[in-house]
This record gives sequence, structure tokens and C-alpha cells, in this order.
Amino acid sequence: MSDIAFAVFDTAIGRCAILWGEAGIKALSLPEKTEAQMRARIGRHFPDAQEAQPSPDIAKAIERIRALLEGGRDDLKDLVLDTDGQPEFHIRVYELARAILPGETKTYGEIALALGDKTLSRAVGQALGRNPWPIVVPCHRVLAANGKTGGFSADGGVDTKLRMLTIEGAGKSAEPQLFDALPLSARPRH
Repeated sequence: MSDIAFAVFDTAIGRCAILWGEAGIKALSLPEKTEAQMRARIGRHFPDAQEAQPSPDIAKAIERIRALLEGGRDDLKDLVLDTDGQPEFHIRVYELARAILPGETKTYGEIALALGDKTLSRAVGQALGRNPWPIVVPCHRVLAANGKTGGFSADGGVDTKLRMLTIEGAGKSAEPQLFDALPLSARPRH
């Protein structure tokens, strides 16, 4: 039996997956075009992972993630992440990103400054691009300079990032959103 288990679950943005082990949450997977693609990605990154019934702690984490993706305000900061194998710099970036509350944003430069050196902005972006825990480590809340969205490595790219920020009611970027004037319940879901 593998030391890593996973479960697939529905959210307001599509089917996600959570992977866990004894040390905590190992990874999260945002929706991809198909569930088969998501499962294939899990298999590539965690070939020994076995699908399993979530433990009570993981089941509670899933419910909290679902609630956040429906417009909740939970910061998920207390969820335990298994950081084994992560570079120390990335861990520091992820800790700073986890401090960004739902509905708020920071820039890559602001996180770099918090690390002590504004020239680390690109390295911050690279660390966030490798974030194994999207949603729990809210890399979608980190923007480029001048209110621009910056990149997003999840399926759907920047559109997924903007959708997550819209759900959270984050301050608007310089890029207007088609559904900004609609209440969340009236916005179309993909």
C-alpha cells in the first residue's frame, strides 16, 4: 500500500483532487479539461498514490476548500502541508502567500520585498508556478506589477486565476471582468 492517498472531489470551479500522507497534505490538483487528464497528472507526479476514502481531517479540509471556492472566507492557514522535498526558498514564499487573506492580493514584488530583496520577484513567480498546493497556498492571489494578473500554471491559465479571484471578491485588477456586475449566484460556471 502506498504512503500517499488521493481523493477526487467536486467544487464550484470543477473536479479537484487532494493527495495526502501521514505528514499532511502532499498536493492539490485544480480541475483540468477532463478528470482523466487530472488522474494522469496525479499518476505522473505520484505514481504510487492510491485512491482512498478521505480520513476525517482530509474530509474536513475538502469541505473547507469547497466552501472557499463558493465564496467563503476561510484562509485555510491551519491545514497541515507535507513540505518534505520542497526547497527552503519555496517554503518561505508559500508561507507568505498563505498569509494573503481571501479577497486580498499582493504582487510578486511585495512578496520579494518581504523576503528581503525586490529583485527576487522572478524567483517568487517561479516558486509559485511550482506550488503543489493551489488554493491552500493561494498563488492565485499573487499578481504582477501594476495590477496585471501575471501567469497561472493551472489548466485554464489566467482565466482560472481570475475566476478564483472573482469568487473571493478580490480587488479588481486593471483587466475588467465580464461578470463583475453580476452577483456570484448569477455568474455562469464552466
